[in-house]
Amino acid sequence: MTARNPWRPSRRRLTDTLLAALAPVAACGLALGGLTTWAGAGKAGSPPRIAVSSGRVFLPYGDSTETAAFFDVANRGGADDRLIEVTSPATRGGTGLSRHRVTAGGAAYKADVASAAVPAGGRLAMSPHGVDVVLRAGAGWRAGDLVPFTLRFERSAPVETFAVVVRPGGRTA
Repeated sequence: MTARNPWRPSRRRLTDTLLAALAPVAACGLALGGLTTWAGAGKAGSPPRIAVSSGRVFLPYGDSTETAAFFDVANRGGADDRLIEVTSPATRGGTGLSRHRVTAGGAAYKADVASAAVPAGGRLAMSPHGVDVVLRAGAGWRAGDLVPFTLRFERSAPVETFAVVVRPGGRTA
């Protein structure tokens, strides 16, 4: 019986083995880096969980039909969301989001906004001094009436709710 030479790694074999192992290690490193960036940018975690409460709409004053509605929107989830639209079948014409601003001279004005942020773990408290929903009141509204609304969000499912008609000066915040 002849003795065989024991296997010896050559430089070429070692180089080929290292190159073969490098591809999966690089792919794992790239994937880990991408996931770290994704989590660091706030895209990971639980989805937004939206709850709407305290809906109220001002009873228009005098002959005017333009008024405003307010809601408290809470986000109990781990990701930010945005309120992008509020609609109601009980209003005349469309509705829109607006924000009240004050100039350097102290004059107030209304500016239309496309959306309103609802931060993760936070809330959007609409008020006459911040974000609200502008609309034209339906015919015959009285204090105490319930008006249906649908709030639409960027990430969450639409929320159907009611707002009670209140006289200005009632609870607004």
